[in-house]
Amino acid sequence: MAQQPEKEAKESSYNKYEAFSPLFLSGQTNAFHSASGKPGPMYWQNNVDYEIDVSLNPDRHMINGKVIMTYQNNSPYQLDFLWLQLDQNTFKKTSRSSALYPPNDRNGIKTFTNGYELKSVKVNGRSAKYVVNDTRMQIRLKEPLEEDGEEIEIAIDYSFKIPEHGKDRMGRVKTEDGWIYTLAQWFPRMSVFDEVEGWNTLPYLGTGEFYLEFGHYDVEITAPDNMLVAGSGELQNPDDVLTETMQDRLEKAHNSNETVMIRTEEEMKNGVHKDGDNGMLTWHFTMEKSHDFAWAASEAFIWDAAKMEFNNREDGLAQSLYPVENSGEDGYARSTEYVKESVEHYSDKWTPYTYPVATNIGAHEGGMEYPGIVFCSYKSKNDRLWGVIDHEFGHNWFPMLVGSNERKYAWMDEGFTSFINDLSTKAFNNGEYYSKSNLQQTGGRIFDESLDPLFTVPDVIHNQANLGIAAYYKPSIALQVLRNVVLGKDRFDYAFKQYIKRWTYKHPQPWDFFNTMSDAAGEDLGWFWKGWIMNNWKLDQSVEEINYVNGNAEEGSLITIKNNGKMVMPVDIKVTQEGGKTMTKHLPVEVWLTGAEYTLTMPTTAPVVSVELDPEKQIPDANPANNKKNKMMEAPQGMNAQNVLDKYIAKLGGKDKLNGVNDMMKKFTTSIQGTAIKITTMKKSPDKYSQVVSVPAMGQDVAKITLNGDKGKITNRGKTQPMDEKQLESYKKQTLMFPELNYSKDGYTSKLIGAEYADNGDELYVVETTKPDGDTVKTFFNAKTGLKMKRETTEEGKVSTTEYGNYKKVDGIMMPYMQTADNLGQTMELKIDEVKINSGLENSNFEQ
Repeated sequence: MAQQPEKEAKESSYNKYEAFSPLFLSGQTNAFHSASGKPGPMYWQNNVDYEIDVSLNPDRHMINGKVIMTYQNNSPYQLDFLWLQLDQNTFKKTSRSSALYPPNDRNGIKTFTNGYELKSVKVNGRSAKYVVNDTRMQIRLKEPLEEDGEEIEIAIDYSFKIPEHGKDRMGRVKTEDGWIYTLAQWFPRMSVFDEVEGWNTLPYLGTGEFYLEFGHYDVEITAPDNMLVAGSGELQNPDDVLTETMQDRLEKAHNSNETVMIRTEEEMKNGVHKDGDNGMLTWHFTMEKSHDFAWAASEAFIWDAAKMEFNNREDGLAQSLYPVENSGEDGYARSTEYVKESVEHYSDKWTPYTYPVATNIGAHEGGMEYPGIVFCSYKSKNDRLWGVIDHEFGHNWFPMLVGSNERKYAWMDEGFTSFINDLSTKAFNNGEYYSKSNLQQTGGRIFDESLDPLFTVPDVIHNQANLGIAAYYKPSIALQVLRNVVLGKDRFDYAFKQYIKRWTYKHPQPWDFFNTMSDAAGEDLGWFWKGWIMNNWKLDQSVEEINYVNGNAEEGSLITIKNNGKMVMPVDIKVTQEGGKTMTKHLPVEVWLTGAEYTLTMPTTAPVVSVELDPEKQIPDANPANNKKNKMMEAPQGMNAQNVLDKYIAKLGGKDKLNGVNDMMKKFTTSIQGTAIKITTMKKSPDKYSQVVSVPAMGQDVAKITLNGDKGKITNRGKTQPMDEKQLESYKKQTLMFPELNYSKDGYTSKLIGAEYADNGDELYVVETTKPDGDTVKTFFNAKTGLKMKRETTEEGKVSTTEYGNYKKVDGIMMPYMQTADNLGQTMELKIDEVKINSGLENSNFEQ
């Protein structure tokens, strides 16, 4: 490795002093949260136990209940007042949430209620003075609650009407055989009092989830006897609520690795149930060391279960309750299998599952997690059902076990869970639903300047796509990179387990995670957290120059790489020489201590064909096109850009044939993260374009783009918006049938910049074209066949790449039936199923 004198490259935003500043974590540690990442010697947290007696009235969709909270003040402070969470108040017309989110948003309020109706509030048996403000209640104590363990009892009688759509977290849905009720945020809960913020009183708005204290739950739920009830924790009185047949089957399920039916579809249809007093049954559940409790009830439930086996604790029970609408083998018939495999994997990989039962409820929520129980869409099938079940049960580790503050730090629960989901999906059934991602190509998506930084309060992020990246996708990728590239699997897994072990049943802050990972892995990772979590920095590493020592390839090669963005990462380099010999080199992140450019010597013995950064595609890069540089060769004498373009156009079918195309329709098939996607594009001269994206598993179009002259609109997830000026100009370029026909026109400049070898050894001519608007296109043509093999388009500094292959004739015109595009956050292989030329496309296809 030869290190060259330090120099700062032009056009790089990289600042080594900022990236490697020694002051990153200064001032974030104390006696409560130590510099090692462990809870400090003075760490404390409060505790709350719940006794709840509640009844469900399905005729009125009402909940009536009484909750008794025993709250223990373990802090070193007297408490003059207490704060509680009243989440049901978010469904009032006057709530802060109703002002923030429109009705069509996931967190919008579609059915208003009166929220909590408080009938009685008592402290230690006496009426309490309290004030309700939105989703918070303050109880003003007559005498302070003393520090160091004193307890207080709060008793509240309450009721509320169950909203039909509870922000996609709870509510009710009417199915073929009856209502399904999913009850969460269904009782007044204590807010967290901690040493960082005192009382945590952020209101419940919708996007920000939960931050709660741990304790014991004793819950009795009374419902009509034709309903099955499932809750967090373990059922204590099966004799009282289940028929003998159901009890026998449940016992069998406790000892069976195969799914056992507890209540069949036929029994559900025939209303088979245990008879209760006055038509009602009371279900009794208990749960230890939990920070929440949720439940579901329905007469429409089919019920099955199986044993979960663990290496390091007693066996548990996986179970699913769901309606008949999606009970087939492509749906909920495999739900319990998914629950079992997911929970067993996480228990073996990270730390044991902490509850005796894991329950999935098929209901109307897209996917929502609570301790020991999750609510998933009863319409999900196959990989989507596995994905949502696996994700929601992953939350039993983050934040059900490691109790981070979801109201503020969504990336610490959604991101961590999404990360462990990737590993579990790879492990499930030999990778049945696993699709390896090209992380390199995700850089254009996650390093977009318009995105919100990860260190953003969730309710500040109002674009659901942005939330998906900031809370789920980007932090998950960050942990994959940290595991696979920076630390390695062994060091990462050990440190990650230490984090879980240290903060089980506790409340970590972000600094506790940062410090634990650095402490246990033995690596100063400040540069990593700054780039990925604290700032919206981007990574753009490139190969700049390929030279030879003393001008002779046999003496070695001098490879110059550059860090163009603010983020830094280690670098893996692959060098390919003539004859096919390759060599690789791993450079640690410290090479960027010298500045934005770095030159190393590789001991080559033959001319270099190409140099590639991150050949395994493990690190997102904002501009993957400059990760690889081929040693450009001079084109044969007499060849020029026009020769190459003319040969290509002739090979396609000739200029007259191409100019005669008035309309064209293509149907593509691809997949994104294992989900099949259909894309249909239509073009009609001179200025019409349409693109429809559909998901067959969902049976619907998820996106549609139409352009007609100077008007265009984009429909995404049911929301339609007109194109802005920038979008119009971008999609107008899509109306061109064969863009290369224009490259000889005024305003375009094309030049043959040389030749290079493709990965398969084919020689490619490289033509660089500058358009009238200043954008550039590099087109790579096969020197032998003349056909276009690749295109690199640079628009506003962003590069997109498309590769072409499998050419076939359609009405006398050669068309590529296989395309590979870096789009939608990953590399997509687009297979063309059908091409129609001059089929007479109707103008109605492009209506605005």
